[in-house]
Amino acid sequence: MDNFIVSARKYRPQHFNTVVGQKHITDTLKQAIKNNKIAQAYLFCGPRGVGKTTCARIFAKTINCTNLSSDGEACDACESCLSFNSGASLNVYELDAASNNSVEDIRNLVDQVRFAPQLGDYKVYVIDEVHMLSNAAFNAFLKTLEEPPKHAKFILATTEKHKIIPTILSRCQVFSFNRIKAEDITEQLVHIANSEGITFETEALSVIAQKADGGLRDACSIFDQMVTFTGNHLTYKSVVENLHVLDYDYYFKLTDAAINGRLPEVMVTFDDILKKGFDGHNFIIGFGEHLRNLLVSKDQFTVQLLEVSEQLKKRFAEQAQLCPTPFLLKSLAVINKCDIHYKAAKNQRLQVEMALMQISYLNAAPQDAEKKKMS
Repeated sequence: MDNFIVSARKYRPQHFNTVVGQKHITDTLKQAIKNNKIAQAYLFCGPRGVGKTTCARIFAKTINCTNLSSDGEACDACESCLSFNSGASLNVYELDAASNNSVEDIRNLVDQVRFAPQLGDYKVYVIDEVHMLSNAAFNAFLKTLEEPPKHAKFILATTEKHKIIPTILSRCQVFSFNRIKAEDITEQLVHIANSEGITFETEALSVIAQKADGGLRDACSIFDQMVTFTGNHLTYKSVVENLHVLDYDYYFKLTDAAINGRLPEVMVTFDDILKKGFDGHNFIIGFGEHLRNLLVSKDQFTVQLLEVSEQLKKRFAEQAQLCPTPFLLKSLAVINKCDIHYKAAKNQRLQVEMALMQISYLNAAPQDAEKKKMS
């Protein structure tokens, strides 16, 4: 039986140009290496699963490569690159600060820093979750971080930059990693699916990308889970069911009914959603997101704010033309109020139903006023 390797590891980028969604960082690091302006310490901060540790490893491999390409990428053919790719390189030392956060752990690290590399010019010390270090450990690290030996480079990675003391921050070049856009994640998932021989509906991958909330590692984990569940064919319907995500069709249907004042249809649809096991609070937040998407779809300038597939963008644009802007703004105000008061309400279902009733009659009020004038 073959050993299964999760997608997040199997398709982990090995070069700067394959890192997804962090071009502003990879370009800067490549330029620093090409121009031989490598700093003594870097701080990589940003959400989980966006490529901080991956970029640290690529950086460590690239600065020791003896045959750099013209665009600043590692060659993957020299002795240093081969030892790194096989996992045998002694030039990279990784420390998990979440479980090694004492002064003693840092002192052991500082002792190792004195030794020069056997192969290549630099030794790179990657400290993950650096915000977990104790204050005493931070202080023990300060002098080494400020004046390390020429061969030592430090890369600190964290998801919580605000927890790092200013004296550490001032000694590092700080790189802020972005959440990865849904379309970039979808593109990467398409590449993985094609490489693995998995057939798919693009909408299914788009749902996975949105569920990952900007983290490519999360997206790869969800993708693996969905492939296990569905076999080698990912459909939108199967992904939505397995991830317990509310189908977009419900929101389009509800909005259409609410614009036209069809309250019974709105109430029955909401009841159907609850019967399928969806939480009322999650539903109202999702409905608010849908109305917000309709609002930004009204203008070509703001449509770029939508993180959905092209097919879905067309549906939003079509429905947005049917929704008056005052209706959308008032509806969002009602939903926001419902969201704020939901947890405090004793009858939470009624709280959501009242919001849906108010939304259903928002468009009816101006129409009734118009009819009275005409009569």
